[in-house]
Amino acid sequence: MSVEEVHALLARAEELPYGEARTVLVEDALRRAEATGDPVLAYRVRMELTGSYQHGGEPAKAFATFSRCLSQHDSDPGRFGGEQVLLWQFKWIVNSLTLFPEIPLDRTYAVLDDMERRYRLGGHSLQAVYHYRHVVARHVGDEEAAEEWFAKWHAAPRDALSDCEGCDPTGKVRHLIARGRHEEALQVAAPVLGRELNCTEQPQNILTALLPAYLATGRLEEAARAHRRAYRLTRANLRDMADIADHMEFCARTGNHARGLEILQRHLEWLERAPSPYARMRFAAAAALVLRMADTGEGLTLRGPSGEPVAAAELHRELTAQALELAGRFDARNGSSCQGDRVRAVLEAEPLLEWLPLSPYARRPAPPPPPAAGPAAAADGPDELLQAAEDAWTRGDVPAALAAWRRFDELVTEPTAAQAGRRADGTGLERMTAGDMAGAADCWQRAAELHLRAGDETRAQSTRGRVGAAWCALGRVDEGLDLLTASLARLEEIAAGTRWADAARLRLAGALLQLGRAAEALEVLDSGDLTDPMEAAEGQVLRGRVLLDLDRADEAEQALRRGYAALRESDGVTWSGEVAFLLAQLVMHRRPEPPAEGPDEVLALLDEAIARLPVQQSPLRASAHAVRGGRLMACGRFADAADDLIEAVAAFTAAGIAPQAAYARLDLAAALLQAGRHFEAAEVAEEAGPMLAQLADHDAERRCRYLLAQAQEELGEAGAADIYAELAAEEREERPHAAARLLEKAADALSRLDRSALAAERYAAAAEAFTAAGDPYGVVRARRCRAMCLAWSGRPEEGLQAMAEARAALDDLPAGDPAARTWETAAVCYDHAHLLAGVGRLAEALEQVEQAIAGFAELGERQAADTAAAFRERLLAAAGEE
Repeated sequence: MSVEEVHALLARAEELPYGEARTVLVEDALRRAEATGDPVLAYRVRMELTGSYQHGGEPAKAFATFSRCLSQHDSDPGRFGGEQVLLWQFKWIVNSLTLFPEIPLDRTYAVLDDMERRYRLGGHSLQAVYHYRHVVARHVGDEEAAEEWFAKWHAAPRDALSDCEGCDPTGKVRHLIARGRHEEALQVAAPVLGRELNCTEQPQNILTALLPAYLATGRLEEAARAHRRAYRLTRANLRDMADIADHMEFCARTGNHARGLEILQRHLEWLERAPSPYARMRFAAAAALVLRMADTGEGLTLRGPSGEPVAAAELHRELTAQALELAGRFDARNGSSCQGDRVRAVLEAEPLLEWLPLSPYARRPAPPPPPAAGPAAAADGPDELLQAAEDAWTRGDVPAALAAWRRFDELVTEPTAAQAGRRADGTGLERMTAGDMAGAADCWQRAAELHLRAGDETRAQSTRGRVGAAWCALGRVDEGLDLLTASLARLEEIAAGTRWADAARLRLAGALLQLGRAAEALEVLDSGDLTDPMEAAEGQVLRGRVLLDLDRADEAEQALRRGYAALRESDGVTWSGEVAFLLAQLVMHRRPEPPAEGPDEVLALLDEAIARLPVQQSPLRASAHAVRGGRLMACGRFADAADDLIEAVAAFTAAGIAPQAAYARLDLAAALLQAGRHFEAAEVAEEAGPMLAQLADHDAERRCRYLLAQAQEELGEAGAADIYAELAAEEREERPHAAARLLEKAADALSRLDRSALAAERYAAAAEAFTAAGDPYGVVRARRCRAMCLAWSGRPEEGLQAMAEARAALDDLPAGDPAARTWETAAVCYDHAHLLAGVGRLAEALEQVEQAIAGFAELGERQAADTAAAFRERLLAAAGEE
C-alpha cells in the first residue's frame, strides 16, 4: 500500500457530502494507512474518520476513533500533533454522549472535566466548555445550572475553539426560546442570518431553531420561509434527524398536515438507522403528533420503517410507545423527568394556528363575495324579484340571480301559476349550474306546464327549448332536436322579432355545435336575423365558435370581435370576460409571437378577461391566469409571469383540477427559474414532478427534472449533477447528442462545486458520448475540461495526458469551419499552458500561451487575447525569478 493511494482516497472523499459514501472511502483510507505501517498517517486519517462519523450520522462510531487518537496524542504529542483538532472534537463527543441513554452521566461529566483541563492548559477561552456544560444541564433538565452556564457562555470571549458563528448562536437561540424569550432569540440570530456561512450545519440549524420564535411573535411569513429553506437543506442528512422532527412538529401545529405526512413518509425508514436513540425518540414523537393531527383514522396506509405497509392508526400507536419508552430510558439515566415531559408535550400538542400557507400558491381560496347590491337587492315585490333574477341571469351575474330567487322564496308561500312557472325556470337553471342536467330538465318540464296553465305560451315554448337542449346533453338527441326545432318554429309564429325567438334560435344552434354539427348550426344562425341587442351579441360569439369549428379562422375572429365589442357596451354583462378569454386564445394561436414593439393585444384581452370573469368561475379564471402567465413568459417578463402562474396553481389546486395544476406548476417553475428565484423554482419543480409522472406525461416530467437540475445548479446543490446524469441515460438511445450535452452539464455542475475528481469522470463520459453522437467539437471541449479537473484534483500528470488527448482530437474538427477550429485550438493551448506551468515546465507553457494569444487575436477576441497575455506576463515573471 502506498501513501499516495491514501491521499487519493481522502481527496475523493473530500468531494463527497458527509454520509455513507464518504465514510466508506475514509474507512478504506484508514485500512490502507494502517497497512503502510505509518502510525502518524493512520492517526491523521483516523481523526478525519471521526469527523466523517460525526457529520455522517454515526456519532457512536466516533467514540472509538476519538479515544484512540487522544491516547496516541497523549503518548507522544510531539510526534502525533493535531491538538487543536482534538480539542475541537471534544465538543462533538460531549454532545454525543448525552444522546445514548446507556452511557452513564458520570462518563459525560468526566469527559467535560478533561475537556476543561486541556483548554486551561492550552490557554484557551473556556467559552466552548461553558457552552457544553450548558448543553448537558439542559439535557437533564437542571434549569438553574443551565441558566448559570448560559450566562458564563454568553459572557466568555470567543476564540478559535468556539463553535462557528452560526452554530454558537443557534444553541443560545434554543435556550432563549425554551425560556419563552422569543424576541431576545430573534435578536441573537439576526446578525447570523444575513451572512454566508461555510459550516455544514448552517443556516438550516438556526432557521429550524427559530421556528417557534417566528410563530410566537406572529412573524408567519418568516416562519414559512424558514421552514421551507431549512428543511430543503436538512432533508438529505441523516445526522439532522432530530431537526426533521422539528419540521414535522411545525407542520402539524400550523395546519399543514399533508406536508407533515409527506415528510414523515419520506424519512420513516430512517428509524431503522437513526444516528442515536435521542434522534429516534424526537422523530417518533413528532411523527406520532403528525398522525394524530392529520386525523387519518383507520383507512390510511403508509410504508413502514422497513418498507412494509402499515395502517396509520397502528403506526401512531407504535411511534407513541417508542417515543415514551426511549424517554423513560433517558429519564432513568438522567435522574429526572425532563425528556419524558418534553416528549409528552409534543405528543399532546395542540395547533398554534388554524393554517399557515407555506407558499403563495398553497393558500386557501378566498370565499366568494356576498351577492352584490343591484337590481335583485333593490326589488320589492314578487314579480319584480323574479324579473330581477332573470335579468341578472342574462347578464351572467349568478350571485345576484340566486339572491333574488331566495328573497322571492322568503316572501311568497303560495305563488300564482305564472310565478310558480318562472320560479321553476330558475330552479332548473340552478340545477344545471350544479351539473344536474336531468334534474334541470324535470324542473323545466314542470315550468312549461305552469306557463301554459297561466296562459303564457311564449314562456312555455322558450322553456320547452331548454328541455330540448338538456335532452341533447343527456343523449336523447333526436327528441331534444325535435323539441328545439318545434320551439323555434312556434316562437317565430307567436313572438317573431323578440328576444324569445332569438334565444330559441341560439339554443338550437348551440345544441348542434355541441353535437359536432357545426355546419347545421351555421345554417340555423343564417336562417334569421337576431333583433334583441343582447341576443345579437351572443349570436356573434356563437357564430365565432361555430366558424372556429369549421376552420374558418378569419371569419371566426371577426365574429368574436363584433360580439365582444357589443358585450363591452352592455353594462354589467359578466360573461364578456369569457369571450375576451376566447378571443385572446384565438389571436394568440393565429399570431403566436408577441409584437416586437408597441402594446400586445393578447395581454390586453387577457387583462380584461381576468377583470371581468366572476370569482365563482374559478377554473376559468385559473385558465386565464395560466395563459397570461405563458404569454408574459413569451414577452420575457418572467417575474410578472410568476405572479400569474401562482394564481393559476392556487385556483386549480383549490378546484381539485389536478392535471392543470401540475402543468401550471411546471410553467411556474420555468418562470421562477428565469426570474432568478431559484429556491422557489426548485421547490415547485419538485412538487410538479410526481404529479406529471402520475399523469404519465414523460416528456413533461423530464422537462420538469431538467428545470429542477438547473435550479439546483444555481443553488449549488450537488443533486443537479445526478439529475443531469439520469436524464442523459434516458436520452442515450434516441437522442445521443442530447445525452452527451447532459453529461457535460453534469460535469460542469460538479466542477463549479470544486468536486474536480468526480467532474473529470463525467467529462470522460461526455467525451465518449460526443464521439458516439458525431460531435468533434464536444469531444475536444470535454477532454480539455477533463484534463483541467484532473490537475485540480491533484493528478497533474494525468491531466497532461488527458490534454494530449484533447489536442489529438483537434485533428478531427471539420476543415470547413476554420474560425471554430482556431478557437478550439487556442483554448486547448491556453489550458495546456496552465497545466505545464503547474508542474514547473515554464518554457513549454510560454510556447503554448503564445499560440493561444495568436489564435484569439486572429479571431478578434480581444478579451480572451488580453487574458492570455496577462498570463504570459506572469509566466515571464516566474521564469525570470528562476
